[in-house]
Amino acid sequence: MAGHSQFKNIMYRKGAQDKKRAKLFAKLGRELQVSAKEGGGDPDANPRLRSAIVAARGANMPKDNIERAIKKGTGDSDAGNFEEVRYEGFGPSGVAVIVEALTDNRNRTASEVRTAFSKNGGNMAETGAVSFMFDRIGEVQYPAAAASTDAMFEAALEAGAENVVSSSDGHEIVCAAEDLHAVAGDLSEKFGDPTSAKLVWRPQTSIAVDEDNARTLINLLDALDDNDDVQTVSANFDISDETMERLTA
Repeated sequence: MAGHSQFKNIMYRKGAQDKKRAKLFAKLGRELQVSAKEGGGDPDANPRLRSAIVAARGANMPKDNIERAIKKGTGDSDAGNFEEVRYEGFGPSGVAVIVEALTDNRNRTASEVRTAFSKNGGNMAETGAVSFMFDRIGEVQYPAAAASTDAMFEAALEAGAENVVSSSDGHEIVCAAEDLHAVAGDLSEKFGDPTSAKLVWRPQTSIAVDEDNARTLINLLDALDDNDDVQTVSANFDISDETMERLTA
């Protein structure tokens, strides 16, 4: 759960829950539109679109929805007219938070993100105040059944990856940001489409959060994630398993 991925990094989205599915599909559709509008509708020639399609498939987004979003991005001049924005701030216990959004109204989104921070024990900061605490990397994920640990390790290194972490939960392949699409492409030829292939913010250090602040922090992340414009939320917190069990009981 939160804070307990391989790099103590949270890409916080509860899209697997049925009540979140429509909201998740809307966010994925927006990314598909923007990707298609910027780089064209051919995923073979548009790495960002390829990643967006992988994410949509991984969330079980219907094929018709995917195709419709791509067509909207390439065929409608009023579609996909979104701006990429990044907000940075601090949550409870000084946890660093990075919020990435696609918005057609920067003022609205900034106001809503600021409100989420202020109502949940945090505060927004200037751009650059937080991101220097993170590394921008490429991350490719496969289920454990996709390959053996040795086969995935060898294939990933041959493709140009920097590291592979395999467990019963799956394979996590890390590479330089600029190598993401090359690495994902090579692995796809051997093992099929990954569960996800994306750029992520990996924190250089993590901050331990006690139970009182953990509850408020989770509320903050929930509030940010519930915003329609917000695509991803990354943070550098570490919450113990015991605390998480009590909070989710």
